[in-house]
Amino acid sequence: MRNAFLASIFALALTWVCFLPTPSTAQTSADRAANTAWQQKAIMHMQKMRAFHDVDTGTQLTPPVVAQNSTDDDPSGRISTYQPGGSTKTSRDSFFQDLGTNGRTCFTCHQPQTGWTVSAQSVQARFNASRGTDPIFRLVDGATCPTDDVSSFEKKSRAYSLLLSKGLIRIGLPIPANAEFQISVVSDPYNCNNNPATGLLSGIVSIYRRPLPSTNLGFLSTIMWDGREPSLSSQAVDATLGHAQANAPPSTSQQQQIVNFESGLFTAQNFDNAAKYLDADGANGGPVDLQKQLSDFFIGINDPLGSNPTGAPFNSNIFNLFQAWSGLPGNGGVNVDRASIARGETLFNTRKINISDVGGLNDMSGFCGTCHDTPNVGDHSVKAPLNIGIANANPPALDVSGLPVFMLSCPGGNFFVTDPGRALISGKCADVGKFKGPILRGLAARAPYFHNGSAATLMDVVNFYDQRLSIGFKEQEKQDLVNFLNTL
Repeated sequence: MRNAFLASIFALALTWVCFLPTPSTAQTSADRAANTAWQQKAIMHMQKMRAFHDVDTGTQLTPPVVAQNSTDDDPSGRISTYQPGGSTKTSRDSFFQDLGTNGRTCFTCHQPQTGWTVSAQSVQARFNASRGTDPIFRLVDGATCPTDDVSSFEKKSRAYSLLLSKGLIRIGLPIPANAEFQISVVSDPYNCNNNPATGLLSGIVSIYRRPLPSTNLGFLSTIMWDGREPSLSSQAVDATLGHAQANAPPSTSQQQQIVNFESGLFTAQNFDNAAKYLDADGANGGPVDLQKQLSDFFIGINDPLGSNPTGAPFNSNIFNLFQAWSGLPGNGGVNVDRASIARGETLFNTRKINISDVGGLNDMSGFCGTCHDTPNVGDHSVKAPLNIGIANANPPALDVSGLPVFMLSCPGGNFFVTDPGRALISGKCADVGKFKGPILRGLAARAPYFHNGSAATLMDVVNFYDQRLSIGFKEQEKQDLVNFLNTL
């Protein structure tokens, strides 16, 4: 009876989603089949996790208005959000409404001061301020496993350890019916994948991922780390039924409100503690200039893999925000920091890299922009999930401690990974460890980095690429790159 009820919720959700317009990230019929096969089982799993009751009922702090131009402090300066359509009254928008049963809203995990996602630092502050009762701390996915004991503050600290240390939430995905691989657990630090109620015996794989930003979405070429969502409206439905454990999917109008709000946000760093204002002296930092890029964007723009519908050749000069700072006079003061940022931008655009052993790419000589090709945005302009080794059990320069390790047995051999990636959607061995590259704007506000939070800082990110691809950056070049990435 319970399963029939959940199946009816899922069927109704799909019906409502079909009436909504398809975004520019529309997928082929084959993609859509792969990207919806997981939904019913995943949502049913999240709904069944109500059996593990939350004892906390803390409320969500929400501002009455999100201004047309809003600015918040972050670790390296200030991040700013711009809404071309004007300010938003939160009481009238479904993005900020409690549509579920556990006190969560979209705003719970998507806030402006952290680039419309969460940072580990912000989660820690919310945990301490609320004594672990803030709605982000819910057993269904905030805990390492829904079976965790949260009967005391100390036990909550352990239960929510991955959320607190790396900003990770648990994602429960089913093993695809057409999987080319067998999956087994090598290391299960939280006994969630070996637990009969929550793990592989129930057909569910528990992995841990960072929430993606709900801003700058007009530049997306694929939705979610593994590309599993066919549309933003579908994502809104699945998040409401899953993360918020709602009794019913949001209505068509509620879905549209959520999509309209998040699609109308543009977010970028606008002030750097060292370089000061990022639109000064001819620079083009900040969200207003970013919003202007949208009119020129299309799927495949500047794609190095040959999918640009205009036929134009790939241009590695991805960013031109700080070119004006490359020749500023003087050897002291703010100009020194601005010159470093300009050098970092030039390195991003022009440093030759021997790209090898990256699943989804042929070995080639490339640049940072080979995988981050969207002009002045930095994500991949086409659907091209890549395996650069972040999900490996022992990646260089990254901290994957505390994550489970799986063995995927394929006809060609075994893979040892902390997350199977796109393979959990497609069922293909060729997709093991593949993820999309996220939009690079607003990086400074949302540490840690990568899908699994394995890079605590942007220097860790640079060190990973330097070691993984044997780039050979000098220490000053690394710092210049970090300074540049912090201004995006």
